[in-house]
Amino acid sequence: MSTPAPTSTAFGDGPLSRAAALIHTMVTVEALLLVAAAPGLAGLLLLGADASNLPLAAVCLLPLGPALSAALYALHHRDRDLTDLHPARTYWRGWRLNALPSLKLWAPLLAWLTVIAFTLTHFSATGLPGWWAVLLGAVGAGSLLWGAHALVLTSLFTFRARDTARLSGYFLLRHGRATLGAASLLVLAAGLTALLTEALPALLAAPLLLSLLHSSRPVIAETQEDFTA
Repeated sequence: MSTPAPTSTAFGDGPLSRAAALIHTMVTVEALLLVAAAPGLAGLLLLGADASNLPLAAVCLLPLGPALSAALYALHHRDRDLTDLHPARTYWRGWRLNALPSLKLWAPLLAWLTVIAFTLTHFSATGLPGWWAVLLGAVGAGSLLWGAHALVLTSLFTFRARDTARLSGYFLLRHGRATLGAASLLVLAAGLTALLTEALPALLAAPLLLSLLHSSRPVIAETQEDFTA
């Protein structure tokens, strides 16, 4: 009785092929993210570092929200098979689906953060006690973490804006590890900006977003199980 020959791994299924597929997807998504956000990023380069330009900087950052949302969508739905990769198609599908929903949360978040940043940069003129500055900084940090959860939920699920806002607030404390993961990525991005160059976080957006997806797995799993039909 002859023993059957071992089944060979098909092309595109091996670890090297999966690694190549991931790298190809990351590079493509990074390039498309920069293209989608280019109008606003170009405007930022023309602005000076003066605090009076903060409202204009917020306007320039508006295209970044849909660009980040589309990148998260493309990375979450990426193909693992090297023989069947369509990251560009997936990215633009995510942009079409999520541009308006993400802006409904991204624009108010930018406006709120601009108010906080403008107040802190002109704090001496407010006449407020010093502990208000600490409080405003904490509120700004919490708003950024809320925004990270909102970005993930908006990119991967179809909820009304107010429901996404509520879920994002709920998950801030519900999944502390996910929130801590988002916080570490924000600190990393801020550190890269302060120590090296403002362009580096943008150039590393794809791996940072992939890390955000990884740390947000409990949030994604609970949303799928408890808040979707």
